[in-house]
Formats: sequence, C-alpha cells, structure tokens
Amino acid sequence: MEEVCLNSEPIFDECDDYEVDGDGAFVDNGNESGEAQSKKNPPLPTVGLEFDSFDEAYDFYNVYAKELGFGIRVSNSWFRSKRKERYRAKLSCSSAGFKKKSEANNPRPETRTGCPAMIIIRLVDTKRWRIVEVELEHNHPVNPQITRFYKSHKKMILAAKKAQPQLHPVTEVHTIKLYRSTTLNGCSGCSNVDQREGISSVDHLKHLELKDGDGHALYNYFCRMKLTNPNFFYLMDLDNDGHLRNVFWADARSRTTYSYFCDTITIDTTCLTNRYEIPLISFVGVNHHGQSVLLGCGFVGFESVECFVWILKAWLQCMLGCSPQVIITDQNKTLVAAVTEVFPKACHCYSTWYIMQRVPEKLGGLEGYETIRSQLNKTIFSSLKIAEFETSWTNMIKHNALGDNKWLQSLYEDRTLWAPVYLKDIFFAGMVPIDANESFKTFFDGYVHKHTSFKEFLDKYDLALHRKYHKVSVADLESRNLSLELKTRCNFELQLSKVYTKDIFSKFQSEVEGMYSCFNTRQVSVNGPIVTYIVKERIEVEGNEKEVKYFEVLYETTEVDIRCICSLFNYKGYLCRHALNVLNYNGVEEIPARYILPRWCKDFKRRYLLGQSLSNTNMYSSSYQYSHILNCALPVVEEGAQSQERYKLALQELEKLLNKLNLVEDNPNNDG
Repeated sequence: MEEVCLNSEPIFDECDDYEVDGDGAFVDNGNESGEAQSKKNPPLPTVGLEFDSFDEAYDFYNVYAKELGFGIRVSNSWFRSKRKERYRAKLSCSSAGFKKKSEANNPRPETRTGCPAMIIIRLVDTKRWRIVEVELEHNHPVNPQITRFYKSHKKMILAAKKAQPQLHPVTEVHTIKLYRSTTLNGCSGCSNVDQREGISSVDHLKHLELKDGDGHALYNYFCRMKLTNPNFFYLMDLDNDGHLRNVFWADARSRTTYSYFCDTITIDTTCLTNRYEIPLISFVGVNHHGQSVLLGCGFVGFESVECFVWILKAWLQCMLGCSPQVIITDQNKTLVAAVTEVFPKACHCYSTWYIMQRVPEKLGGLEGYETIRSQLNKTIFSSLKIAEFETSWTNMIKHNALGDNKWLQSLYEDRTLWAPVYLKDIFFAGMVPIDANESFKTFFDGYVHKHTSFKEFLDKYDLALHRKYHKVSVADLESRNLSLELKTRCNFELQLSKVYTKDIFSKFQSEVEGMYSCFNTRQVSVNGPIVTYIVKERIEVEGNEKEVKYFEVLYETTEVDIRCICSLFNYKGYLCRHALNVLNYNGVEEIPARYILPRWCKDFKRRYLLGQSLSNTNMYSSSYQYSHILNCALPVVEEGAQSQERYKLALQELEKLLNKLNLVEDNPNNDG
C-alpha cells in the first residue's frame, strides 16, 4: 500500500459500451406465446441491466410490478444543476415512505408502509440508463391475484389506448426488451453478453463517481492539510486506469485521540447503507466525556471485501498498528468479512441501534405493527437472561405469526452478535443502547445529507470538526473548574464527583439517585466467599405503569468484587444502582478503584502513558515521536488555558524550549 498523489485529473468517465448480438428484442407484439411467457415469468430487476431511455427503464419496472401485484412511483430524481438534465432516479414501490401528517379534520388514513423495495437507475455515457441498485423485498404482502388499481398501471392502459386502433377492445401491451446487462447474471439468463465483457464493465464501476474537479479538490485539501498539519495522514488508492478507487485520511487530533481511547470503536457506514452521494465511512470512538470522536474517515469506491480491507488496513497503518478491542458495525456482510480479516483478534458486534432504526422499514407494513414493536423492544431490552430472551422471542414470533419473516429470521440467527443479553462480557464504553428510548447520532449528523457532494463535504468536514473540538474544550474546562452539585448524601456520589468528568458524573449520579427506587436487598445464597443477593427495583414500563424487577448481584467478600446481572458496568463503564445497593448493604463506603475507569476521569489525558497503549511500535519512527510529543504537550496546553497567568507562563516556557531546540544540531547518524 503506497501513499499516492494525483498529478492530473484522472479520467472518471464510464467505460465503453459492450455490444449485444441481435436487436435485443425479446417479444414482438404478435407473439402471443412469448407475451404469455413474459407475463408468467417477468425478468427480475438486476444490477447492470441497461435501457435506451428513462421511460424504458420505468416501463420495465412497471411491468415487473404489475405481474407481482404492486404499484411504483418515482420517489427521487437527481438533476444536473446547469442543464436540468436528469442523471439518476429511484423507482420505488408505491408503499415506500410515509405521507406527511395532515392537519385536516378528517385526514385520509395512512396507506404507505415504508416499503424498501426499489431500483436505482443511473445515466451512463449520456445515452443509456443502467440499474445500479436493487431491493426486491417488500415489508407488506404483494399478490397479483389481489385486484387493485395502481396509478402506474393506469399509464400502461393509456399507452395501449394510443397505440391500438379504436375498433378493438383495449388490452395491456407487455413489450419487454432483452435489456443489455453488464453483470454475469444477465437478465434472468436471457442475455448474450460475453462474460469477459461483463467482468470488464463491472470492474470499471469499482471506483469513486467523482464529478469535474472533485479529484483535484480532494488532493488539494490533503496537500493543504499536510502543510499545516505535519502528522496529517492520507492514502489514495488508484486502479490501473487511473481512477480513484478508495481514499482514507485522519488528522493529527484523530490519531492522538485514538492513542487515548482505543478500546471500542464504531465503523459507521450510514452513508453507504442509505446510498448517499458520497460513499463515506467513518471510524468513531468515545472520549472521557462520553462524546463521539472522529478517528479517521474515507470514501469507498465499491462495496466489496477488497475495498473494505484496503480502508481498514489504511486506518490500522495510520494508527501505528494498534488494533481496537471491540468493533461495532452494521450487518453489511462484506464489511463483516473485511473486519474478520484485518482484525482477527478484535471482538466484533453488530450495532443494536442500527438494527432498531430499521424496524419501521422492515416491519412497519405488518398488521399489528405497534404491538409487534412493543414486544420486540421488551424482548431485546428487558431480558436479563438468555433463557428469557429465547422464550420472549419465540412467543413474539408465534403470537404474531412471523415465522416466515426473513428479516426477523436473519436477526435471530445473528442474535449473539447484537442482542444485549449475549454481550454482557464485552466493554462497550456506552456505544450500545440498553434501553429502547436511548438514541444515538452519527458523527456527521446535520452536516451530511443524501445529496452532499464531495466538495461540499470537504468544506463541512472542517466546520464539523471545529465545532466538535470546541465542545470537547468546553467540557474539559467545565470538568476542571465547576463544582458539581450533589443530590444525595451518599458517599459514592461525593467520591466520584472529584474524579469523573462532568458528563460521566451526571450519568453515574442517576444511578446513585436510582438506589432509592431499589428495595428489599436480601441475601439468597453463599458459595465460599461469593454471596448472591437479590435487589428489587420498581421500574417504569409503557403507559407510565410500574413493575417490580428482580436483579441478581454477585458479591465477592475478600476482594470486594461485584457484578450485577444487568451488566451496566460493561455496557457503560460505571456501577449500577443494584451493585451500589449491595456495596452499601455490606458497609462499603467507597467504590473500589477497579470500578473507577481511568478513561472517564477528568485528568485522564494528563496521566496517560502512550507506551502502555502502543507496544509493538517503532519508538524511533517520526510518526511515533510526533504522537508521543503531542500527547505530552496537550496537558501543557490545557493547563495553560486555565488562566491569564498560566497562559503567559506557558508561552514563555515554550519560547525558551523552542530557542533551545533551534540550537541543537541534528546528527544524521542518529536518525531512526
């Protein structure tokens, strides 16, 4: 893997067309048997199918929809701003999305279900339209036997009226071409495209779809950052034809931040999943305030294992080979394969939050959706034991007749990778939800939308980071200078008010206050030094009702080890109210040091030693030395910003140090 530069604008045009033998006609209007066959087995929408016009692509999908029993509509269109020429479109099931809420007295009932079924077509070579993405699954029943008149099917009748003499009754005309395909699968086996040509054409799609000037904008941005920020890291991946395939970069702040917080990361592929214009992938961690921090990002030209492996290896190289302990991703199978290859020792899990975000899309069209959603939430977030989860899941499936739901089947098969009850022994640093009402935001939320261009993103990237860093600085100052308000007389609260950052202390404080909703702490068994307690708690459920739950807490008397079945300590990094109750019950006045994680402490950066985190690195490399000096200097910067006197003193001492460094003559024989 080499760091490469773009000396000139690469050619980002589509590849040449591939000819199809014959005129491509599948059926002519006089061939009734052919027409009947096409109606019986309409060609499946397939990535790579090409059409001579937008209307042909629309008609193809409309015929397919008619045969399966659903309507379609154009849900999105992309136009070139200067020429107002459409170059991309999304054709969706008519049940896609949801209607805007009406303020009328008697609004029409909601008929849409948020159905994900669709195709996306794109103009190639300014001549033909190609299918570039397909989703065939619906979240509602479709049946051609059910008679329903869709608007899109009405267009077929009107077109037939114009085309046929008025002396004969109107019949639907299903003229289906053998559309050219750039994939090996072709059009349900109907294509004559040479296989070698198909492979070549697909290869040309495995790069970033940059517009005029985007390549230069990226390269110029990286050059500018490298000049102003020597520890800025970037890699560009070019294919043999000079197309920009993948890009990765991280600034000095991201690299330093990772040296502190390298335990748990999320690989965010929201832009890829939602098909944004920029194929952005972000590496995100959590700092000592519980805030999301950027650890690097890139653009992926094609969602393949090869491209994901390149991005992951680039990030690992940037972070000096230091692998995280826990990696959270969505359910993208190609990304999962790449993570397994590049990080074989890391614990890999699926994002529970991402899965819950997809529930309305996948289940919203089902009868009794609200009941299903409520039961699903209870199964996922209220199960304290694996047996409870299994029983609750089985009951939910059986009660709602969901045994044939493929999405729920796949979730159940992967349950050990995302369901909280299976992940109790993994430290997540607060990056997974343990409550149905817990919400998360992506790092670039509010800065990136579906049509954000590469150039626009580069402008917003600096703005987003500036605002995020400002929040970190404010949180640092508040944690150091503000005296935190105590809400109870519990010594645990007083103890950690002196240690934790403000935001983390606020979360822990909720657990201290929650101790008062717990009652009837009682010992149930003794096994040598290990004592088992049951703690009862009144918790709120849906409808503001309360129910009593039983929490099992194990307490080891000799080492003062404690563990609650809720596993809040592993999920969030601080003790839960149930464990605090048992400690208090046993007369323990201070929380043991092992349960006060340094990563949540206000002085964590100051006492952190880089060498403990980055073993196996070359201590004589310039990148290591840069990161080490930067880490050591950050506490000086933070302390110097506390007051005017400290600010002046820090500047004076830094000036003295710079003068000394300028007097040192570099010896080339000592270079690493």
